[in-house]
Amino acid sequence: MSAERAAGLERYERIILGIDPGTNVMGFGILGVMARKACLIDLGSLKMVRTETHYLRLKRIFDYTRDLCERFLPDELAIEAPFYGKNVQSMLKLGRAQGVAMAAALSRDIPVCEYEPRKIKQAITGNGAASKEQVQSMLKHILGIAESRLPHELDATDALAAALCHFYESGKPVVARSGSWKDYIAKHPDKIR
Repeated sequence: MSAERAAGLERYERIILGIDPGTNVMGFGILGVMARKACLIDLGSLKMVRTETHYLRLKRIFDYTRDLCERFLPDELAIEAPFYGKNVQSMLKLGRAQGVAMAAALSRDIPVCEYEPRKIKQAITGNGAASKEQVQSMLKHILGIAESRLPHELDATDALAAALCHFYESGKPVVARSGSWKDYIAKHPDKIR
């Protein structure tokens, strides 16, 4: 990013904001990258007020995400994609929450990467069907997070997991991210001599 980072954040080569969108609770996690190593900067959640309309909640998500972007100046946003469920109304609301968080980041020219929950769990625990508690436990171990620093809401560690998944994915060679060598060659014939 072109803006200077706040005191204490300038030492990071890159900052990744992770978001776990939700209309009741939105989790966030901030990772700093130094010497190809990720470390925790902050994590937490935004709890919505039950009496607010869905539209006011969306505005709060937008404003909160924008504020996180202004405070931490992330280079990228990693966001958990909505999962497919049976309740169409819930999926629609979740998609809207994701959309406004993405719009807030994009309004600050921050690129967005989206990851399916299964891919995030696989990247963190090695098991795409891991529980939220297992993800939190692995994050504690990988990033050396003290128990006292963990919020009660698992949405915060889910967001942190999205950021760490993005860190892992963005560190892979292009061919590893795009599938097999055969797929890479088919998509990039100009790169082959």
